Amino acid sequence: MTTHSRGVSATIDPVKLDRLAEVAIKVGLQLQPGQDLVLTSSIAALPLTRRIVEHAYKAGAGLVTPIFNDDEITLARFRHGADAGFDRAAGWLYEGMAKAFSNNAARLAVRGEDPSLLSSQDPAKVARANKANSMAYQPALEKITGFDINWNIVAYPDLAWARQVFPGEPDDVAVAKLADAIFAASRVDVEDPIGNWKAHNAALAERTKWLNGHNFHALHFTGPGTDLTVGLAEGHEWMGGASTAKNGITCNPNIPTEEVFTTPHARRVEGHVSSTKPLSYQGTLIDEISVRFEGGRIVEAKASKGEDVLKKVLDTDEGARRLGEVALVPHSSPISKSGLLFFNTLFDENAACHIALGQCYSKCFVNGASLSQDEIAQRGGNKSFIHIDWMIGSGKIDIDGVAKDGSRMPVMRKGEWA
Repeated sequence: MTTHSRGVSATIDPVKLDRLAEVAIKVGLQLQPGQDLVLTSSIAALPLTRRIVEHAYKAGAGLVTPIFNDDEITLARFRHGADAGFDRAAGWLYEGMAKAFSNNAARLAVRGEDPSLLSSQDPAKVARANKANSMAYQPALEKITGFDINWNIVAYPDLAWARQVFPGEPDDVAVAKLADAIFAASRVDVEDPIGNWKAHNAALAERTKWLNGHNFHALHFTGPGTDLTVGLAEGHEWMGGASTAKNGITCNPNIPTEEVFTTPHARRVEGHVSSTKPLSYQGTLIDEISVRFEGGRIVEAKASKGEDVLKKVLDTDEGARRLGEVALVPHSSPISKSGLLFFNTLFDENAACHIALGQCYSKCFVNGASLSQDEIAQRGGNKSFIHIDWMIGSGKIDIDGVAKDGSRMPVMRKGEWA
């Protein structure tokens, strides 16, 4: 494949790639002069990562520290690593990241790895490695889910990923198509992406204002394979688009984003729900998930594909079978309209309403910054080593907001705002 001088595939528009890097720094992070940045990326995404670093320093970054991963290096561990090593993780690295976040470093992740990288590896080893990593990552994850700092995730069209989204296409065509889809979803295919993001954030803010004004006690989802009541945490607050972190910086954690989201009550979820899109989790594809909740806890779980990995995930810890997030996305969102399955939660969650197993966002409470972990738990916030989003929305799902007195109000009808 021919490449430009900076290692960018000739099929990827360099102007839009540069815009994405600029949006990541100026909209995603709103990186402040003098602020350090901890950046994680796959080696495959180096062309975008280099541009992000350039824009970070142009914006006045103190020090940018990149940490890279690589698919082949990951696979080498599973093919040749000693069995005992799968219960280990680089805790020292995550402690260092947590320390950097305590010192107000921003966090940026560039995603783009092969979604099915580990699908042919031993699921027991995959589950053990994931669990060890989730536990080791906890000190850093708490700073992110607690929204202590400004953070952001963006994506790069890696070849292995492109092959999965566009099977049967020549490599250069697949990469070009995935690049265009990423640029469109990330709103950098327009002349003024930063202005476009400003308008988009304002529209999402209107939605959160309406939901917060009604202060529903629960949401009731109904549709094919779904009859689910999700209680909402006491004093929950809806968020969406740009949010202000505890360090006072307003950022857009996810690029792209189409969702408004809040914290469910971990002990007040009842009924059954089916996934509407496959979940790509740590290199395993989990499809056709169906679960049943009692008293907030998943008591039954099935999947047509990847069920063994799903069940091991649910056994990670006490909070893994409870919800940490509920998010609303109209079925007509640009990502849904694209008709693509991205095999990447960052994109697929923005095509459909979704729920997340595991850790809640303490930010999604009124005055969340001032609440202790105990107060968050008392109000129904969930605690876990994991936070995994999966999609439950479609054009056939209705959602009602349920007030404390049992009265109901339409929130969504056939996947659209009512």
